[in-house]
Amino acid sequence: MKMRILFGLAAMAALTATLFAADVNLSKVKCVVNPKAGAKAEKSADYRGGHVYFCCDNCKGKFTADSKPFAVPANAQLVATKQFKQKACPLSGGKLDPATAIEVGGVKVCFCCNNCKGKVAGAEGDAQTALVFADAAFEKGFAAAKAE
Repeated sequence: MKMRILFGLAAMAALTATLFAADVNLSKVKCVVNPKAGAKAEKSADYRGGHVYFCCDNCKGKFTADSKPFAVPANAQLVATKQFKQKACPLSGGKLDPATAIEVGGVKVCFCCNNCKGKVAGAEGDAQTALVFADAAFEKGFAAAKAE
């Protein structure tokens, strides 16, 4: 009986992830663990009330065992897949100024002022992405997108 329940729950979770992924465009989305590989709809895990996507079960397993090392790319992927949207400046939590928009990690991001924009624009590579998508910044600046 327990096996049937477990199998049923696993099948339901896989179906839910696949159905949810149908609404998400993964054509330019990279794996959270291996950024050189493309993400696949059937390889996903729950994260922050959304789903993050992986290239294979090995990457999914690494993430589910310990998501902390992958928080920055996972948070960025939530925004790139439009499951989360920007609500405030990720550095200050202040009101957004559309004139400060730049691309960070493949995502358009706005800031409250040119000082915050300059801090991020002056950083390079992973440091730039971490300034915007690290957990503290993500919590200040982004919120789950409401289903329409």
